[in-house]
Amino acid sequence: METFAPDLTTMVRTPLTDEHVAAMRRVGTLVDVKAGEYFQRPGERTDTFHYLLSGETEAVNSQTGRRYGNATLGPGQFFGELAFLNGGRAFMGARAVQDTQLLCVTREDMLKLMADMPDMSDIIITVFAARRRRMLDLSEGGLTLIGGEVDRDVRRIASFASRNRIPFVEVEIDSAEGNDLASQCSINRAHPAVVFAKHQVIDPPTPRGVAQTLGLDMALRKEDVYDVAIVGGGPAGVAAGVYAGAEGLCAVVLEDLAIGGQAGTSSRIENYMGFPTGISGGDLVGRGEVQAMKFGTRFAVPVRATELMQCEKHLFHIKLDNDDWVSAKALIVATGVQYRRLPLDRLEELEGSGVYYAATDVEARYCKDTEVAVIGGGNSAGQAAMFLARSARHVHVLVRGESLASSMSDYLLQRLQSHPRITIHICTEVKELHGDDRLDAITVRDRRGGQDWTLNTKALFVMVGAAPNTKWLSDLVELDDKGYVKTGPDVGALSGYETSRPGIFAVGDVRAGSVKRVASAVGEGSVVMSAVWAHIADR
Repeated sequence: METFAPDLTTMVRTPLTDEHVAAMRRVGTLVDVKAGEYFQRPGERTDTFHYLLSGETEAVNSQTGRRYGNATLGPGQFFGELAFLNGGRAFMGARAVQDTQLLCVTREDMLKLMADMPDMSDIIITVFAARRRRMLDLSEGGLTLIGGEVDRDVRRIASFASRNRIPFVEVEIDSAEGNDLASQCSINRAHPAVVFAKHQVIDPPTPRGVAQTLGLDMALRKEDVYDVAIVGGGPAGVAAGVYAGAEGLCAVVLEDLAIGGQAGTSSRIENYMGFPTGISGGDLVGRGEVQAMKFGTRFAVPVRATELMQCEKHLFHIKLDNDDWVSAKALIVATGVQYRRLPLDRLEELEGSGVYYAATDVEARYCKDTEVAVIGGGNSAGQAAMFLARSARHVHVLVRGESLASSMSDYLLQRLQSHPRITIHICTEVKELHGDDRLDAITVRDRRGGQDWTLNTKALFVMVGAAPNTKWLSDLVELDDKGYVKTGPDVGALSGYETSRPGIFAVGDVRAGSVKRVASAVGEGSVVMSAVWAHIADR
């Protein structure tokens, strides 16, 4: 199966050419660094590209303060990581091993060079992405999560970090390592916590707190006016971000949880053209995010749009859940859909403590060697069941209808039916949740006979129904009777993706009449940009 990035240990390194270095010299500056000095500290903004002209440097593990890995960098190599593309904060430090001379280029100038010299961009991005993959594979250089086995908030951060490709390691709260770290950071030994680098405790321990520490929220400013704001970081929104940046537009993508959206929770997509061995939704959209950042598109996570208004200058102003505002000349609505909450007592109370809406590596670890239940009859539920069956003792797929034939791809249905650790229960529904601090069991009703039965499970995955995320649009555009955004001929618009309000466009699953597939969402996000460009040009 395809992955997010190449393996750093096996990839063939291609050095920057003399032409690339000459271009950097024209806009960069020379900096001398003494042995033992840092020129990039963990947690600092990555606003400079560092190319080694002479000397030797090492990457520094933020969690230990020691050399990361076994290798050092020498003349002709460069230091940096993916955060550089988005202006985020460094996971790793950089320190001179011996007296070193660096060619330093600002992020703004470097992105311009990369846009003008695609071969240079390919070399740099391949290395940056491979370095991130290595950090993820080794769980080094990022966050340390203490107490995820007992604390729901820490588990939520683990899910947030995993879906946003943030390296992290989990430590049990009563382990020797947990006690040592608590002492170093002066925190309560019995208190769950999230730590970045060696001593920086993230307080509050929330996804937003993590984002602010790592610079993922971009510190958006109300006075900035973008050419286009894209609300939603799923396949449609990220594709729009790629094409906006490629067309030279100043664009920002706003996402409330993780780049990838609902598609990012799919453990294996096998029917997307170009990936014959399959690719996870997170890796597919993650590649698109890097591609968009290469062109200068900015990403802000996690920020949720709560309100929309248009001023007399015809600018669109998006209010976010942290009371910030984002302004743009055009707006693309790519907020997709979300799984419906079931009308069950204590459902919200147990979310994150046995009730989940995504099946990733993090959730799979919490239900290893146990009975697992998945509610839903679509491809997302089927993919989740297949993924969870790798580690769970048994997976029960609970389907309200009488068949999966009309709602699930045939290849996936056949795999579920033939898997020895998966059982499909048709005409069933969950009636009750049991457990005190976390889920212990569920009551399931057989709708055909009316009998109830109990399934002892610590993990229930809800992947049923779909509700469009459109409440934040504040009645500025027409919706259909189900809440999806109407576009094109249905509202008298020339573009198939323009809404009833000129300058607002809708793509992907949130658009009325769209085909609910990743490939179609990517296509819509790509095609819409010509209409967006025309609107901005007319203004």
